Amino acid sequence: MTVHHLGTVFPPLRKIERIPFSRDQLILLMAAINEIFLGIDIFLAHSISGTIVPKERIPIIFGPIAGILLLTLGLVSLRRRMFANVMASLIFVASIMVGLLGAYFHIRRGILPTGPSGKWVTIDLLIWAPPILGPLTFSLVGVLGLSAAWVEIPPESGILTLIRGIRLHLPFSKTRAFYFLVGLGVLASLISMIFDHARTGFVNPWLWFSAAVGIIGTVIPVIMGALENPGRSDYIIYTGAMIALIILGILGLSLHVSEDLVAGGKIVTERFIRGAPFLAPMLFADMGTLGLIALLDPTEPDA
Repeated sequence: MTVHHLGTVFPPLRKIERIPFSRDQLILLMAAINEIFLGIDIFLAHSISGTIVPKERIPIIFGPIAGILLLTLGLVSLRRRMFANVMASLIFVASIMVGLLGAYFHIRRGILPTGPSGKWVTIDLLIWAPPILGPLTFSLVGVLGLSAAWVEIPPESGILTLIRGIRLHLPFSKTRAFYFLVGLGVLASLISMIFDHARTGFVNPWLWFSAAVGIIGTVIPVIMGALENPGRSDYIIYTGAMIALIILGILGLSLHVSEDLVAGGKIVTERFIRGAPFLAPMLFADMGTLGLIALLDPTEPDA
């Protein structure tokens, strides 16, 4: 696999003749890692109450198990690719279901069905309720994983093949589908960030910068997905937006960690559990990385 459109943006990269992993393999690796970290992040978030109820254990247990299984299937695919793809697809479908179930539980916590008329759903309730879009990250990872597991033959045709006789015809190429998914992922992260920080009144100026980068990181990938034949300038703008998302994620991580540290830079576990969620900003960096991977050569070596 070559650097493909990354070489369009950075010509010196064209000297790299081959990358050891295909684009889809890298996305599957990212999906597996994301499953594990989602489980850890949700464990920290649900630990705030001091008691994790049974239904809250579903994503906490599922995430790491799914991630480890996916990593194992990555090794199995070296010899039995079709079997690994089918099993990975089942895990990703389960991930989608876990995300939808979690969103349902969060929505139930954010409404007052027994309240007076017009007060069932309010902005204040949604701001202080568990993040409604948070669990849907599992669903996004599931859709991304499914898209990567299904091989596109021929490349850029939009025809995805899992096993013989089972095909899915997309109205656009898999590359463009990845652009759309990255845009949706950034949008979900942006909305979650806005609701989380709305509790503080957005007094920190960095939050406005984060929102601006999040909006750009949402709009640009969607525009790229809508373009049939992007030019070099389009790829440059898109790549710049993805790099900005990565920088935003790293910057947010450092700001959240510094907020959670006590005087003298000492670490108090309780502050990291109940304070600023230090892993949350990395969702932006995660989406930015996926967006850059989408620029790689779509050709699968064994396809």
